[in-house]
Amino acid sequence: MKASLKETLRSDLNESRRERDRERTLVLSTALAEIRNREIETGADLDDEGVRAVLARAVKQRVDAAAQMREGGRPELAAREEDQAKMLRAYLRAELDAERVREIVRELIAGGAAHMGAVMSGLMPEIRGRFDGKAASAIAREELANR
Repeated sequence: MKASLKETLRSDLNESRRERDRERTLVLSTALAEIRNREIETGADLDDEGVRAVLARAVKQRVDAAAQMREGGRPELAAREEDQAKMLRAYLRAELDAERVREIVRELIAGGAAHMGAVMSGLMPEIRGRFDGKAASAIAREELANR
């Protein structure tokens, strides 16, 4: 039986501790703490999708922080944040490209989704953690306007 994503994270954390990889240990322990906090908020253990949602949010926070640090003239800190985001992305499903998201939006519209809310409610479960929601929203608006 395949281990859950949370178990995989714990196992990788123990491995990084044995290897004395400080950066990876920090990233994984922080991610597991965020997962635990989310479980406390919801009052239940997270399944793999819930864990992926927490990891996707952590990646987005690190990417945003890296952008702010670059703007602030701190490229070394930005690179560190980007490295941390890359470590966490390894636990997420493969990223989607804009063209694939556009195909999914077109399928939803062809299936009867006639307004923005219907398209986004069908789209987000498919792309969560794999594509930026704002960019997906822009694609959906564009496709709805072109029909």
